Order: sequence, then C-alpha cells, then structure tokens
Amino acid sequence: MYVKLNRPRRTNLVSQGLIYMGGEEHKITIKNISINGVLAQLNSNREDIDIKYIFNQLQISTIVDLYLPEMRLAGEVEVVRADMDEGHILLAMAFKNIAYEMDKDFNRRKAYRKYMIDPGEIFLNGQHHNFNTVNVSVKGLMISLSEAISAKVGTMIQFELKRLMLQGKTKLIWIYPLSDDQTLIGLQFIEMEKNAIRGIPRFAD
Repeated sequence: MYVKLNRPRRTNLVSQGLIYMGGEEHKITIKNISINGVLAQLNSNREDIDIKYIFNQLQISTIVDLYLPEMRLAGEVEVVRADMDEGHILLAMAFKNIAYEMDKDFNRRKAYRKYMIDPGEIFLNGQHHNFNTVNVSVKGLMISLSEAISAKVGTMIQFELKRLMLQGKTKLIWIYPLSDDQTLIGLQFIEMEKNAIRGIPRFAD
C-alpha cells in the first residue's frame, strides 16, 4: 500500500546560484528542484543575516530575483517558506517568472537582465514617445514602442522610468522594427551610478 502525493517530483542536486533580496545579492546552494520551484540553502557568514533578517525582508516582499548560471535559469521566484536546518537557512521558492536561456553567452553576460514590463518615456527626434520595458539591467534596458520609428545608432536619448525612479541619458545601441506598429530598441545607460539603480541586481560581472 502506498500514498500518492500530489506534488511534482523533486530532483536532488547541488548547484550554486544567487538571489537578490533586501537590495543585496546572496549566494545560495540549490538542494533540490521541481517544475514548480527550488529548495535553496542561503550561504552567508554575516552575523546579521539570520532567520529574523529573512522574515523582515519577506514582510516587505516575498518576490526575489533568482540566478542559476549552471542551470541557465534566471527570473523571479516567491519565497513560500523559510526554515532553519542544522544552523543553515533554507528557503523554499516557487517559480513566478522564470526564463530558461538558450543564449550561448548567458554565463558571460556583464549584467543580469530582469524581465519586466513597465511604462516609461523617451525623448527622441524632437518628440516624446511612450514605451514598455522588455528587460532592464544595471547596464541598460530593452524597450518596446507601439509605433514604427527610426533613429541612428549612437544617438543620445533622454528617458524616464517611474517605477524604478530612473531618468537620465541613454545611448541607442540597436533598433529593430518588428512591424509597422512596433519597434524594439536597446539602450545603454550613460552617466549613471550603477548602485543607484535600485531593485535591479547585477549577478554576473
């Protein structure tokens, strides 16, 4: 006789990664993984990083950024449980907005890209244009405009992104028209302090 458990099969493994919580990056070791999430051990020698610290951060937000370079996974997870086991902090995290990257340069990126859709505005060709972000990193952002637009690579563009409280100058790195009413643009931040970009982890360098 056996009892059928209504939970996804979990695979035990040891893989290193990072999470971004409380405005800081923390090293983790993945203990097991399923199609729904992961169980991770938090690796920190700091005395102020204890279970109380974790609970305080979770009261602010249970959503954190996860980066697993060995498994080519990156995105957002929700911390659904935090426990202590033999002096180690264990975090059970459910996948919320995770991407599996096929990009061969994934592990060599200079900065982690956070996938997020948020409205913003750029000033280009003498006009203001509304956009939605596709992804954001400490280096720059990819944006989508609901219009056909043309511009020269290297053009300096003013932008504003209210959610991250960012505004300033960017450089147009590439532009790609998807259709007659949609354009993708890659922008690089200019003259901005990277540690001033709150809410966006670096992870890879």
